[in-house]
Amino acid sequence: MFGVNVMKKVLIICAQGMSSALMAKKTTEYLKSKGHDIEIEATYVQEGGRRIEKGDYDLYLVSPQAKIYYQKLKEAGDRAGKPVANIYPQAYVPIPTGIEKLGELVLQELEKN
Repeated sequence: MFGVNVMKKVLIICAQGMSSALMAKKTTEYLKSKGHDIEIEATYVQEGGRRIEKGDYDLYLVSPQAKIYYQKLKEAGDRAGKPVANIYPQAYVPIPTGIEKLGELVLQELEKN
């Protein structure tokens, strides 16, 4: 289990970065309301690859719209020693159940790594 007092940073990588910005904001609010110090941000695919190489985040998530880029992003994560995971479609809906599912995915992936 990761430390409660250490803020974790997660980056959602999306095709354009717009829908993911809403998901990032809502999921950050949800996780903070549950006592987790996790900050989620969002960006588009090309910038996401650069950010993975920098390694500034604890976890990188690939949105359903960007899953065609997953393998390339995963390879960048492997080189940087950082986890990259796909977001399944049910966890990418800006309604309470979707936000909860994305929050659960974030917690599960952070625990694994």
